Amino acid sequence: MIKKFHVLYVGQIELDNIGLNGTPANDRRYSDRRLREAFNTAREVAQLMDELGFDVLWTAEHHFQREGYEVFPNLIQLGLWLATQTKRLKFGCAFNILPMWHPIRLAEDYAMADIVTDGRIIMGVGRGYHTREVETFGAPLLDAEKNRELFEEQLRLLLTCFNEQAFHFKGKYYECPPPLDYRGYRLKEITMVPRPKHLPVEIWMPIASGKTIELMAQYGLKAMVTLNGEKILDDVICAYHAACLKRGQNKRLGEDMIWGAGVYLADCREEAIRRLEPAHDERFKWFAPFGFVRYADEQGRVWGSPGAPARTPLLKDGVAQKAWFCGPPAEVIAGIKSVEAKYPGLENFMIHWAEGLPPQEFKEQLRWFAKEVMPAFK
Repeated sequence: MIKKFHVLYVGQIELDNIGLNGTPANDRRYSDRRLREAFNTAREVAQLMDELGFDVLWTAEHHFQREGYEVFPNLIQLGLWLATQTKRLKFGCAFNILPMWHPIRLAEDYAMADIVTDGRIIMGVGRGYHTREVETFGAPLLDAEKNRELFEEQLRLLLTCFNEQAFHFKGKYYECPPPLDYRGYRLKEITMVPRPKHLPVEIWMPIASGKTIELMAQYGLKAMVTLNGEKILDDVICAYHAACLKRGQNKRLGEDMIWGAGVYLADCREEAIRRLEPAHDERFKWFAPFGFVRYADEQGRVWGSPGAPARTPLLKDGVAQKAWFCGPPAEVIAGIKSVEAKYPGLENFMIHWAEGLPPQEFKEQLRWFAKEVMPAFK
């Protein structure tokens, strides 16, 4: 049963000339002043969510995006600041891209934030998908197998920092500490200082493939799935559940998962689609080339695979796939409940902020959602 409500804000600024016939994504350029606007937007949205009773605001780590779609480079730093501007809202990292970090540095930063906010920062990790970002930081992404290998070793080191009072870690990429003399003795182990206050650390990760699911179950990670068509969503939830059961984790179907979807409220479905469509289309102008069309056709084939649609999706496709819910509150409630009913362990629903939707319009949607949709679940 859904109990907690989240929002995903990837860090876009207010974009101009949006939609399929608007400015091409690669042609967008914004000044430093404009790119800084996302921080004030994050504060305003966080304060509103805090007031309305939402549970978690998730943001995304990205770099070099002069196009203005995702402009937050440090999520722990951002969450730490936002915690000072709010009272109870939590802040999730969706996601800290491990190949662009030293795992010990990331663990230290998180531990400090966990202590000073008393647990209001939620850790999330990912492997990355922008070659411009990951390869520029000197980590592999074009070589997917090397990226996976590096990520898994970094994850083991991150967990070691959190879970061991003192340790020596030796892998293919890291040896911590290195063998050396220190203050008259031979250094054999180190202790991360400080360690988090709240242990074990809750770590979330997006589900991207079958290998990802097995790794997440192996290391006890929790899962986020967002804007997936109904068939793919079901496949992913069942696969994660099965992988966890195989590892002896007796979870209910949907437990330890966040399900994210797009939402737009209006007096009727047609009006909601008309208003949301330019923002929806702007989103997929940017994200579709990265492979983020997680819909299936009538035969269950993922879009982009042989025989399945290869085009950029329309909003009506997303509504049909139950990745987007548009219309009056009662209709949106019924749509969300139709998915919720399949998964007895599902407790977390997340609204994905369509990247082209102006901040003021999105805040109005949050107010309406909190007033007329959330009470049907809480």
